Amino acid sequence: MSDELTFKSLGTANYIETLDGMKAHLKSDNFHNEIWMLEHPPVFTLGTAADNQHVLDARNIPVIQSDRGGEVTYHGPGQLVIYFMIDVKRSKLGPKSLVKTLQEFTRSLLANYSIESNFIEGAPGVYVDGKKIASIGLRISKGKTYHGISINVDMDLTPFSYINPCGYAGLEVTQIKDFKKDITIKDVERLAIKLLEPIF
Repeated sequence: MSDELTFKSLGTANYIETLDGMKAHLKSDNFHNEIWMLEHPPVFTLGTAADNQHVLDARNIPVIQSDRGGEVTYHGPGQLVIYFMIDVKRSKLGPKSLVKTLQEFTRSLLANYSIESNFIEGAPGVYVDGKKIASIGLRISKGKTYHGISINVDMDLTPFSYINPCGYAGLEVTQIKDFKKDITIKDVERLAIKLLEPIF
């Protein structure tokens, strides 16, 4: 969809610093489409529609107000976060088609590991046997998108029980590791780049 696309692998990155970095790139005079791959230290983030009551007990994990769409979610080590800074106006992608594109990308990534996944109408994300494996939260500003998708790979899922994930009480979560034991986040990152290149 664009001649110029850069992938960046950022390792472990602070949430607020990453958010500031995305906003700075969007405002940059030499903006071009970038996709960032990273992990965050443990953090709960609240989307613009989030209700604080869905944070049941944050324990010692920071809770940060974000400007993405959606409800509350958890990010932590072992979760691959993919941020998309894309000129959607130029790519002729509307919000719904962008979400659908990210869902289909995630489904095909999981299919590479023989994991069958599905979508739930009105609840953006990707599910396996009714359990959420990937969350989507985006913001579109002046024809450009930022934020993106988080895929549970090999992580401690316990903090998801401290919240109502995405605003749904009792929603269970799962991860790639539960289906493919010898997975690493680097493996998933490499596959994600391979699958995303032809899309964007």
